[in-house]
Amino acid sequence: MQLYPAIDMKNGKCVRLRQGEFKDVTVYSDCPEEVACKWQEQGATFLHLVDLDGALAGHSVNEETIRRIVSSVSIPVEIGGGIRSEEAIFNMLSLGVKRVIIGTKAVEQPEFLRDMAEKFGAEAIVAGIDAKNGNVAVQGWEQISQVTALKLAQRMRDYGIKHIVYTDISRDGMLSGPNVEATKTLTKETGLDVIASGGVSSMEDLQALYEAGIKGAIIGKALYENRIDLAEAVRRLEGRNDYGRV
Repeated sequence: MQLYPAIDMKNGKCVRLRQGEFKDVTVYSDCPEEVACKWQEQGATFLHLVDLDGALAGHSVNEETIRRIVSSVSIPVEIGGGIRSEEAIFNMLSLGVKRVIIGTKAVEQPEFLRDMAEKFGAEAIVAGIDAKNGNVAVQGWEQISQVTALKLAQRMRDYGIKHIVYTDISRDGMLSGPNVEATKTLTKETGLDVIASGGVSSMEDLQALYEAGIKGAIIGKALYENRIDLAEAVRRLEGRNDYGRV
C-alpha cells in the first residue's frame, strides 16, 4: 500500500483543517518545504500536497511554496486544490509535480479529465472525489452536489483515469478513523487505485485499509500529532505482502 504524508498549505504555511472548515485551522509549520524534507527523511516515497487557498480561489495560490517543496525533495509529489484548467495542469507538471488531483472539474465537466488524461497521460491525472454522506462536494467543499461518489468513480474509470483520491469530509482532520467500507466499495466496484483520505489516526487504521485491499492512504494530522511513526508505517505496509507483515 502506498502511503502519502500530507502537506496542506494555507498562506504559505503547513496547516490542518477540521472537516474542511477554513475557520478551524491549526498551523504546524511556517516552512512546508522543511516538513517535506522531514517526511522524506523518515522514509516517505510519495507526498500529497493540497493548496487550500487554491481550492477556494479556483486557481493555484501557493505556487511558490509548491515550487520550493518539489525542489527540496527527490520523491514524487501530487498536488490538489484549484486545478481546473489545462494551463494549470501544465504549470504544475512543469514545476516537477508528478500527479495533479482534479476535484470540482471532475463533477462539473468530467470529460475534461478524459481529455487531460489523453493529453498528459493517465498517470498524471488523478480524480479527487470528496464526499459527504455519499455525495460529492465541490468548490473547496463549500457545496454538495447531487452526484454520488460511486457514480463519479465509475465514470472516471470509463474515461481512463487510474487513480482516485477519496476523502470522507466528515472524518477529515478528526482522527476518527477512515471510512474503510466506503473506500473498499469504491475499490471493489471500479478496480481503480483508490487512495483513502480523511480520519487516519493510527497504525490500526492503516492496517484496516491494507487488509481491505485499498491501494493507498493519505496520512495527515496523525503524523503531525505523533500518533503514527512514518518510518514504521512505511516499513510495515509499503511493498509488503501478508497484510504488511514481514
